[in-house]
Amino acid sequence: MNLQFEELTGTDGARLGIATLDAEKSLNALSLPMILALQDRLDVWASDPQVVCVLLRGNGAKAFCAGGDVRALVEAAHGKPGKVPPLAAQFFAAEYRLDYALHTYPKPVICWGHGYVLGGGMGLLQGASIRVVTPSSRLAMPEINIGLYPDVGASWFLSRLPGKLGLFLGLTGSHINGRDALDLDLADRFLLDDQQEEMIDRLLQLNWQEQTAVQLNSLFKALQQEATEQLPPAQWLPRRQQIDEWLDVGDAICAWNALKHQLHSQDALLAKAAKTLTEGCPMTALLVWEQIQRARHMSLAEVFQMEYSMSLNCCRHPEFAEGVRARLIDKDHTPHWHWQDIASIPLAVVEAHFEKAWEGRHPLADLSEY
Repeated sequence: MNLQFEELTGTDGARLGIATLDAEKSLNALSLPMILALQDRLDVWASDPQVVCVLLRGNGAKAFCAGGDVRALVEAAHGKPGKVPPLAAQFFAAEYRLDYALHTYPKPVICWGHGYVLGGGMGLLQGASIRVVTPSSRLAMPEINIGLYPDVGASWFLSRLPGKLGLFLGLTGSHINGRDALDLDLADRFLLDDQQEEMIDRLLQLNWQEQTAVQLNSLFKALQQEATEQLPPAQWLPRRQQIDEWLDVGDAICAWNALKHQLHSQDALLAKAAKTLTEGCPMTALLVWEQIQRARHMSLAEVFQMEYSMSLNCCRHPEFAEGVRARLIDKDHTPHWHWQDIASIPLAVVEAHFEKAWEGRHPLADLSEY
């Protein structure tokens, strides 16, 4: 199942629930059985009065979680163009339900986001109440590479970043370091990679009967003081003004062209971002623009409901399968996008990604308002 669960008892008898993603070879990518098992255990811990806090972490030095098992989704859709494979309907409903459960969990959830935190890993991290990053953290929503789009609630958290940075990160899949994560409110605390055991030991010494929030704040503030000297330089806030100017445009096509002009920039970070965009999926760029526009005034529940429609429709259209083939299966890194030119994609095709792709009631209709 690639998951480990344990409960540690503190000095006052309260218990810390620890869930560890344990699929190191796949960088802890989330499979449907992992998602369902994690949801079940979180439900148990939520109703257990002895469990006062949950820690979510990943095994291995390279990654907390590098996304979802998209290869399985594409393989399930093989030979069935225009159809939504049952696995996709189950996977995305379960994943978004899990992400929503973390956002609304009744107890503190600490997520240790070391190493690669990509796609589905970002969905878990952003749902936690205490989001920890480290010097090794590399956060990103890189779906432009595979013809999907930034999901797992990214419509929510990207649309709420300063200026045009959310749009930029969605279009370019650019990596965010620990300092950036703090700057952009995509993380709460910066700790050293080797401080995890100390954090656990000190959590077990807390008096969970009194002023829990105050004690947790003091604990993490003290731990962070030891780590601040290793904060990496900020990458994206110093470039915000320039990015805002480039992306102060009227549509996704203009945004694509504005960033494309940075391919030969003297700024290596911006040149890399432009390269990722121009080699990425034009359909994804249109979806990123549209999802961020639509999500600005949505509740969290509405965001996950919208993303469910988008994800199922991506499984029905050719770009997602082709992107996964090129990047993750054949690894030739030369995806042959159905629409090579962003300006040639019909508006009706974009709109179709937001339409209902199931029978009857929305599978996530029961998510309450956040």
